[in-house]
Amino acid sequence: MTINEIQDEIIEEFSELDDWMDKYQLLIDIGSEQEPLDEKYKTEQNLIDGCQSRVWLQADYQDGVLYFSAESDALIVKGIVTLLIRVLSGHTPQEILDADLYFIEQIGLREHLSPTRSNGLLAMVKQMRRYAKVFSV
Repeated sequence: MTINEIQDEIIEEFSELDDWMDKYQLLIDIGSEQEPLDEKYKTEQNLIDGCQSRVWLQADYQDGVLYFSAESDALIVKGIVTLLIRVLSGHTPQEILDADLYFIEQIGLREHLSPTRSNGLLAMVKQMRRYAKVFSV
């Protein structure tokens, strides 16, 4: 699946819900489905700067493709990072760098997050793109 096909799938899932409390619950549910991050990856180096809650992001590069895994101590944030992983993991560094992450706006995520969570979301995207840039060389 392409990055855009995955984004369209997420937009459809969220469009079925009208109430933002239901959408927050969906985020929490999505996050709870994520495999816990191996303890060995919960290091200072993997902590994302700019997030109010603690978020660890691990990137693994195999056969020209980046795979992400993550963990957060906040339920909604864990759901957000899980969505980002779903969209970007399993793609080449160039695809990640070229991706327009329109699903964030389309599902109303940015406008319904507190300023600190919104900054955290941007920090997560930035870190994923940083990994992509490192591995695109």
